[in-house]
Amino acid sequence: MSDEDNFTPRLGKIKDRGGKVGKSFLKTMAIAIARAGIRRVRNPFTGVRTGRGAGAGRVLSARETAYRSRRVMVKARFVKIKGRGVGAAQAHLRYIQRDGVTREGHPGDLYGAEVDRIDGKDFLKRCEEDRHQFRFIISAEDGDRYDDLKPFVRRVMQQMEQDLGTKLDWVAVDHHNTGHPHTHIVLRGRTDRNKDLVIARDYLSAGIRERAAEIVTFDLGLQTDLEMELRRTREVELERFTPLDHKLCAEQKQHGQVIGVTKSRNPQDDARRAARLQKLGRLGLANEVKPGLWKLDDNAEEKLRAIGMRGDIIKTLHQELKAKQVHRAPDECVIYDPTGPQARTVTGRVLSKGLSDEISDRQYIILDGTDGFSHYIDIGQPKADDPVTEGSIIAVSPKKKGARDVDNRIAEVAQANGGAYDEAAHRRIDPTITAEFAQSHVRRLEAIRKLTGNVDRDKDGRWTVGADYLDKAADFERWLARTSPVEIKTLSSVAIERQVYADGQTWLDQELTTAHPTPLRDAGFGRETREALVQRRKWLVEQNLARQEQGRVVYPKNLVKDLKARELTRIGAELAKEHGLTYAAHGREISGIYRKSVRLVSGRFAMIETSRSTFTLVPWRSVLEKNLGAHVAGILRGGNISWTIGRGKGLTR
Repeated sequence: MSDEDNFTPRLGKIKDRGGKVGKSFLKTMAIAIARAGIRRVRNPFTGVRTGRGAGAGRVLSARETAYRSRRVMVKARFVKIKGRGVGAAQAHLRYIQRDGVTREGHPGDLYGAEVDRIDGKDFLKRCEEDRHQFRFIISAEDGDRYDDLKPFVRRVMQQMEQDLGTKLDWVAVDHHNTGHPHTHIVLRGRTDRNKDLVIARDYLSAGIRERAAEIVTFDLGLQTDLEMELRRTREVELERFTPLDHKLCAEQKQHGQVIGVTKSRNPQDDARRAARLQKLGRLGLANEVKPGLWKLDDNAEEKLRAIGMRGDIIKTLHQELKAKQVHRAPDECVIYDPTGPQARTVTGRVLSKGLSDEISDRQYIILDGTDGFSHYIDIGQPKADDPVTEGSIIAVSPKKKGARDVDNRIAEVAQANGGAYDEAAHRRIDPTITAEFAQSHVRRLEAIRKLTGNVDRDKDGRWTVGADYLDKAADFERWLARTSPVEIKTLSSVAIERQVYADGQTWLDQELTTAHPTPLRDAGFGRETREALVQRRKWLVEQNLARQEQGRVVYPKNLVKDLKARELTRIGAELAKEHGLTYAAHGREISGIYRKSVRLVSGRFAMIETSRSTFTLVPWRSVLEKNLGAHVAGILRGGNISWTIGRGKGLTR
């Protein structure tokens, strides 16, 4: 060996880095790579090719749709169901089988691969241990030409089984309650080998659609010249985003302008193009800068989609009012916008509710307001344990999107505690806080951690929140607002007609005795409420619960509390006879076994068996419903109860 090949190794102490490469080493390697002129190629993992059907999905998504091929719309959604998602899965299955979805207006029937009627409970039982499920809506543009959609859907699912390489467990319901017949499909997220079913993204986004289009085209044949001409002609006057608009927007993106007449081989295409540009001009989305040369609005696509959505909402609003035989002028029907600068609280009666997005279970309600207007309100995904019911009286307000007071306190404690929150640090700042009060801050942090992962919890119970916690809390609130854009407060679950002569605390009594009653317009539900208040006032006087003095009605100071106590005493006597127990009014501290909930005019109450011979009725809370038959304890503070579930297990809400 030559001298230059000789070397003496200098061994140092091997440091334990916990299985991780040190930052200094990575930095040294990055510098060496840069000096060597090696170009780093970024190819991050996207997951597009992961899952079953990846190959078929890539081929189908890259393939151009055949000329004259029939079109099919497919919506797909991945839904986690393990845990709390089971309840949502049950609600979704009930909804797609609701009344009025068949041609005859009857409830829909679940069917599967081999039978025409399936029990939804059996399917849900098979799904109990599943991690997830898939939901699809398949709507063929010419679906109305099928006498029965079942054979078509079964062939689509058979083709999916071939593409995915596994047998599929699914149920479906056909809907004929809209202009386009469509099918809801719920697919278990399990393979025939009882493994998690993972479907490639390309196959979900394009593969199913192309397979369904192949089947429809095979069944009905290619589109004829007449069908294509009629479809294109109808698109000219549509107030929504159309395939023709897609071509126009693509042309402007490429050339910066749109030519009105292209002098193509088909004069009818030029005529439709020119007519569509004129239509967009009337909508304020296009401007003819020169004769035959147009400039589209920069956000034409987004605005056209919004116009189309608004048109669908107005149509739904008028259909619901007509079904309820409620007559409102067109200018008295409005869409509630919780994000607008003039957004305010709206109070009224729930006329009806439905799904604004059937694939994601977003709901809407039609609210007949005390302001005389009928409001379409997108309420997102409401709480499953306290649903909005038709006929109830509610107050709807925009959801606040900024950090809450609890977040300000968490940030204050963390700032004084080195960027961490815990109960001990909170007590050092404010020794007067209770364990329940501190626990409410922990629940807030736990909610943010589960949904966003923006805060960390240590093994010792300390929460690392960081200096930007308030920004993270505001992001969390904005995320919640996208899921549920409004706050809903149920004022009464009893119809206003029943409240007039009800022997209990009603919303009408609250309105009569409050210093700031809800403004009432002399139209619509506002007029109905005025008339109901007059009748309720008269009834209270007749029952000696109020008195007239010098032409006005005087109400006792404790009228509302007395009405509630009267109803509780009456219902308590009925329940005592039914269960063989003795009813007793509760004190500040409540302890016993939760037996059931009772809906009264005064609200919803929980029956708590305080001993083997006595029970009491207390305000119900959603946390109780999951603990039927369990021992609970609570402390009443200012009309609210803080509950402890079980014996010595700590506060849960």
